[in-house]
Parts: sequence; structure tokens; C-alpha cells
Amino acid sequence: MITILGIINVNEDSFFPGSRTTAEGAALRAAQMLSEGADIIDIGAASTRPGAGLMGEREEWRRLEPALLSIRKAFPEAVISIDTYNSGTIRKAYDTIGPIVVNDISAGALDKDMLPLVGKLGLRYIAMHMRGTPMTMMGMAQYDDVVTAVKGYFWEFTGKAQDYGIQDWILDPGFGFAKTARQNFQLLSRLHELKDIGRPILAGVSRKSMIYKTLDITPEETLPATQVVHYKALEEGATLLRVHDVAEARRTVKLFESIG
Repeated sequence: MITILGIINVNEDSFFPGSRTTAEGAALRAAQMLSEGADIIDIGAASTRPGAGLMGEREEWRRLEPALLSIRKAFPEAVISIDTYNSGTIRKAYDTIGPIVVNDISAGALDKDMLPLVGKLGLRYIAMHMRGTPMTMMGMAQYDDVVTAVKGYFWEFTGKAQDYGIQDWILDPGFGFAKTARQNFQLLSRLHELKDIGRPILAGVSRKSMIYKTLDITPEETLPATQVVHYKALEEGATLLRVHDVAEARRTVKLFESIG
């Protein structure tokens, strides 16, 4: 079963303008994504594009809270994930709308309280590979072998998850985070090697620079090429796709399952 996460950004800085919306528009965007086959609505208030600064918890929650409330009111049964590295945001979201999925680009590295909180609350957790912060990460893309480095990172995280009582976690190799385009494609072609970790693998490649810079086009022009990369990720063992375009991703999954 392939899980699709639909991306909603309540900020003005995410790299793909089509993913941005206001708090007022979040429920409408969620309605469209759910009707198109999204399994999870992934909502974030802080941009994590290369070069972005870190956002404080107070400002993040100011942007996030009304969007969360509107989505939960409109869709009480929808599964919502929160794209954040701030544990305080997760605490507030949990207290406001109940259990959520935590999507953390830093796998707990940017907030020492994140992993203990996730374990305490028993939440599903997406741990991503990254070095540094969004501001500094692209200067930290030096690896002897990127796949070996990512694999080692997640073997280490396995121990952390056990220590903090995190039972249900997903592995995100972090396409575009502290990786060059070449390294991203190396990781994509060898994604199956991460299956040794024994966790579900999420591929977040939608409209990213590894696609549009390689093809010398804009993010707005990458929809067909994104589906090619999605298909390759599925072939290599990904079981979750985080996407901007739910309907197209769902069609790609249907073809993959039909061919396979």
C-alpha cells in the first residue's frame, strides 16, 4: 500500500509557489487533496528550502494554528502531519487537535526535546536525513559515499528511537537536503539499500531542484518529470510519497501497481 502525503504550506517562502496558501485557504486545499486521493495532509508553516532561516515556535504557531483548526473542523477524520522541527509546536498541535504525525527535517537534531516528546505522546514520526540547518546545509554535502552515510545515520537513529520509545517511525533520506543533484540521483538509484533499516521509506522529491536544475526548467514546469522520479522511487522501495500534486501522484501509483 503506497501512502501519499499532500503538501500544504502556510508561508510565503516555500520554493514552489503552488504549494503556498493562507490559513483561510488551507481547508479548501485539503479538500481538493483528499478528494484526489491523499492519505495524509502534511502542513507546515516554516519554509525549509535551501538558505531559509529557522522559524521560532511563536511565529510558527501563529501561522499554523488557524489552518490546523480549519482543516480539522472540515475533516475530523483526516490524518494530519505537521512539518516542523519545534517540539513546542507539536505539543500545541497535539493539545489542539489530538494525535498527529510529526514530520521533522532534523530527526530531532534541532530541538533536544522533540524525540522525548514524540515518544511520550506515542506519535508516528518521520525522521529525515539532513546536515546542519536549511541555511547551512548546502555547504555540508561532502560524502565519501552518500548512500553509506545516510544508511549509517539511520542505523544510529534506530538506537535513538528505541531509547525514547518511538515505535512507529518512517525513514526519509532527505532528497535536496545537504546533497548535490548528483548525490540525490545516486541516492535515488540505490534507495533500495535503505530497506535494510527495516523502516518504511518516504521519498520527498516533488518538483525539487534535482529535477528542475537538471532539466533547466522552473519548478512550475516539473510536473511530468516529477512523476518519472516518483516512479523510480517506488521501484526502489519507497512506500510513501510526499507530493505537491496528489491526483498525478495517485495515477503514477496506480500505474506502478498495475505494472508490478
